[in-house]
Amino acid sequence: MTEFVVGAAVLSCGALALALALIICRATNVNARLPVTAEWINDLSIDRYRPMVRLLDGEDLDFLRTQPGFTPRMAARLRTQRAQIFRGYVRCLNADFARVCAAIRILMLRSRRDRPDLAAALVRSQAMFAAGMLLVHIRLLLYGFGFTGVNGTTLVRTFDHMCLELRSLVPATSSMEA
Repeated sequence: MTEFVVGAAVLSCGALALALALIICRATNVNARLPVTAEWINDLSIDRYRPMVRLLDGEDLDFLRTQPGFTPRMAARLRTQRAQIFRGYVRCLNADFARVCAAIRILMLRSRRDRPDLAAALVRSQAMFAAGMLLVHIRLLLYGFGFTGVNGTTLVRTFDHMCLELRSLVPATSSMEA
């Protein structure tokens, strides 16, 4: 019995490590050509992700449960639909985050001076984002079974922080093509 528990724990840890590695690879992989213009950078905004933050918080579902005629089947369908919408937001956020990080790496490579502080912040932010993505995916899985809400606030904050870093690196009139 003990061998089974240890084996299951090792297998679970391995699966989590593999999932984290896949998320990190996806977060750092972007197309070879990345347009970086002041306009593109100014269009980056967390505003498009604000609905994501409360989409799965449960308040709406709690309210609907108090309404006459609302059934558990309706609740399950609503949870499924909202989880799909949330996954779409997460995919877009992941792609935007990867593009911002790639743009920062490009700017660091083309810079005339070294920025070890920025490189460390980039690595730290990517690790935080990858860990946040892993947590969100686990919570989404649990949400599908009706257990817990999912909050994307940490991911959105990390994305916003990296957007601010990128804006600080690019003067308002510059543009480049990678």
